[in-house]
Parts: sequence; structure tokens; C-alpha cells
Amino acid sequence: MLIVGRIGKPHGIRGEVTVEVRTDEPEARFAPGTVLCTEPGATPRVAAPRRGAAEPVEAVAPGVAYEVPAELTIESARWHQGRMLVAFEGVLDRETAEALRGTLLGVDSASVAPPEDPEEFHDHQLVGLAVVTPAGEHLGEVAKIDHAPASDLLVLRRPQGGSALIPFVKAIVPEVDLAGGRVVVDPPAGLLDL
Repeated sequence: MLIVGRIGKPHGIRGEVTVEVRTDEPEARFAPGTVLCTEPGATPRVAAPRRGAAEPVEAVAPGVAYEVPAELTIESARWHQGRMLVAFEGVLDRETAEALRGTLLGVDSASVAPPEDPEEFHDHQLVGLAVVTPAGEHLGEVAKIDHAPASDLLVLRRPQGGSALIPFVKAIVPEVDLAGGRVVVDPPAGLLDL
């Protein structure tokens, strides 16, 4: 699954949510009618009690666990003050929208064309690759990619347990060999000890 966004807080009372966009093509990925996969094993959340008006029939009852569906269909999407606001089919109120908070949204990675730039990679291409030093010393494998504000980070799963964060920049990661199934990392002293 290629992650294209993460659901944030609700916006308003009609089920819209903010989405932290993680794709270079938000207009294509969040077009009305698009079906997005949700993070596998997303945890059910409990809806907060609602004050005031009666709830719609499809809404989550107060105190009842809401199971995040395996797929969400986009009803509408728009930009508002630099943020993507999305309405999903069947999400009709703020409480249900709140239950979706933190859910990762993705598309099937098999349906995504590889990037044209040879120095650009999709997350799913990197996850699982062996991480080695320029001398060939095995350091572990790429567990996932964290998209931090300053740079992307490779999350290294260490063979002896634990993890390390490696900035995904050319100075530290000089080579990505997809065909060979490895990432060459030249970490500065102490980086892997943090």
C-alpha cells in the first residue's frame, strides 16, 4: 500500500476531515469517487457522546466502538487555508469523523507507476530493503519511511533489536539499489547510536 495521506481532525459538523497530504498528486489521489484503502488493522475508536440534536441513523451511537472500514470513498475534496478537506461517503457527522482521526490512507502500490526521476522512490519500493555500509556491513533493513518536515527518514530495523532513524539524503544514503535489494548508508559517527 502506498500511503497518500493521514486523516487529521474533523472540520465542522458535517463529517469533513483535514488530511495531511503525502502525495505529489493530491488532485488525482483525492478526486471525488476515488476509493482509498485504510491502514490495515486500524484500531476501532469509541465515539464521544453527542450533545443536542438527534443523530442520523447511520451515525455511531455514543460510546459504541466505530470500526474503521477497509476502504473509504471520497465524496468531495477541497483546499481551505492551505489544508486539504475531505468528505467521505457515509461519514455524516463530527463524531464519526473524529473516530477516523489518525487513519492512514493509501492506494494499491501495484497500480502506481514508478517515478520518472531515478533519484525518487515510493515508500513501498524501499521498505524491506537491506541496509548496508559502503564496506558491505549489514546494518538491518528498512522498516518504514517517516516523512518529517526537514527530510524523509529511513526507519532502520536493527538485527539485534531496536531501530534507528537515518535521514534520507544523498550525503548519508549515497546509493539505492532496488534490483540488488539494498540501500547503502554511510552514517556519520554516532548516528546509529542515538
